[in-house]
Amino acid sequence: MSDKIATRESYGKALVELAKKHDDIIVLDADLAAATKTGIFKKAVPQRHIDCGIQEANMLGMAAGISTTGLVPFASTFAMFAAGRAFEQIRNSIGYPHLNVKIGATHAGISVGEDGASHQCNEDIALMRSIPSMTIICPSDDIEARAAVEAAYEHRGPVYMRFGRLAVPVINERPDYKFELGKGICLREGKDATIVATGLCVGRSLEAAQALAKDGLDVGVINIHTIKPLDEEIIVKAAKKTGKIITVEEHSIIGGLGGAVCEALAAHCPVPVLRLGINDCFGHSGPAEGLLHEVGLDCEGITKKVSEFLK
Repeated sequence: MSDKIATRESYGKALVELAKKHDDIIVLDADLAAATKTGIFKKAVPQRHIDCGIQEANMLGMAAGISTTGLVPFASTFAMFAAGRAFEQIRNSIGYPHLNVKIGATHAGISVGEDGASHQCNEDIALMRSIPSMTIICPSDDIEARAAVEAAYEHRGPVYMRFGRLAVPVINERPDYKFELGKGICLREGKDATIVATGLCVGRSLEAAQALAKDGLDVGVINIHTIKPLDEEIIVKAAKKTGKIITVEEHSIIGGLGGAVCEALAAHCPVPVLRLGINDCFGHSGPAEGLLHEVGLDCEGITKKVSEFLK
């Protein structure tokens, strides 16, 4: 692992790189360009940036209309305002007509920190999973976030991308790294259990697997960057091999990665599953790392809970 970079920053930089190659990209934001990092794009390509003001629902409606002209709009705001406030517009104006709109949702999860419960969106994956044909991506680091933005552009149809505020270690810096929509990545083989993680929890799960190895527990780690469509094949294969699955996500354990994995395993390979995430409660204001520790989503917490689950 090397330098720490917030995936929201990766998003802003990736949009600029895309704009150099494609002249059909339009970026919209709702008065949050500095926070979502679309300000990087605004500075580089001002003629293709639209600030819609504090009116997220209208922004998503505008994006829907823009997409019908052949342009590819990337609409950006906090996850709480995109998935939450503008859910109806995403469902009816983008999902139902299956329009080619890309949603860049930043500041997801409790790692928003001091902004508190009103801004800590732990329900967005569940909401977006319920929309037919919506693709959902939750990258684990800078490299994956940049690749995700490009993959979202290449994909025809609505895409929801989930980015974080907190800087996270770069874990995918290797020559053989390949991003493919709908395909999980096995980062570590194991025989006692398999951790299936997404977003910032991937790096922490790798650290936990290394800590568990010191206690004689051989735990594999799978990175699920695309939550929908879910790579059921890699999960079922791991379940058959190790017999136990642990899901780790910075999201409610209801309806997110844990729910998706449980649905797949119930249908194809029922095994014991431990879901780690936000336990059906709201967050509260506090430092990001402190909140992640409080809910057990740091290396220490994941290690402890997995060890208890296996022993």
